[in-house]
Amino acid sequence: MSGSAGQEWARHWRYEALPGLDLLHAQYVSHTFPRHSHEGYLLATVLRGVEDMRVQGGGLHVLPGSVMTLNPEEPHAARSGHPDGWAYVALYPQLDTVRQIADEITTLRGTPGFSGPVADDPYAARLLWRTYEAADGGNALAADILLRSAVTRLLTRNGTPLPARAPKAAGRRAAARARALLEAQMTEPPSLELLAREVGASPYALLRAFKAEYGMPPHTWLTDARVRRAQLLLAQGHPPAQVASDVGFTDQPHLNRHFTRIVGVPPGAYRKERAGPL
Repeated sequence: MSGSAGQEWARHWRYEALPGLDLLHAQYVSHTFPRHSHEGYLLATVLRGVEDMRVQGGGLHVLPGSVMTLNPEEPHAARSGHPDGWAYVALYPQLDTVRQIADEITTLRGTPGFSGPVADDPYAARLLWRTYEAADGGNALAADILLRSAVTRLLTRNGTPLPARAPKAAGRRAAARARALLEAQMTEPPSLELLAREVGASPYALLRAFKAEYGMPPHTWLTDARVRRAQLLLAQGHPPAQVASDVGFTDQPHLNRHFTRIVGVPPGAYRKERAGPL
């Protein structure tokens, strides 16, 4: 583990030998993650310090030896819970990876998930750290085995099928339509009033339904969606200035600010780890 208390540093990268696996090793002191979500899972463990995490059920203090297990599209926010900050590693396996492991070693049916956002499990925490070390050292065989071991343990102890989506009531249908419209009009999104009119709801009803469905209001969700799309474009090698325009940010500093807050590293560093030097 590198770094020292009181300093901020981060590396967010992809290990090509394990397709679809992103990794983060970081220490943050003043950095605050706003409410956001991920398309895949988040498996993370604190190495030093304390992380304050906020999920739908409230706030949690995450200490060394604990493991964070967040399901796809689960909104959360985070900040330091200690004056010296917190250091941690995070792995972001995709749905197909976790589903394959669940099919092999559990009786879970449907989409596999985890029953709570934080588990006190020092052994699983060590597995996650050793997975990161193996990937960082280029040992694909060890990284693959350790990742599967960590996911297996967490699913065995805390696995649960994610609830099937019930047929959409009117409010949920309006929220889903609004989300689709925001995705399609990311660079020039409509006002809440126009968006509500388009989906056949009042602005207040749409705002309430959207927050209930996605865990955040439309403008927060849109920023998160823009950053996700920016990640894809940066990984393909597009320069940050072009990406800022393509996803609807006013300029590159605007992209830098929101991207760094949500992902934990600046766009240039993210692109460099995946697409080579600028």
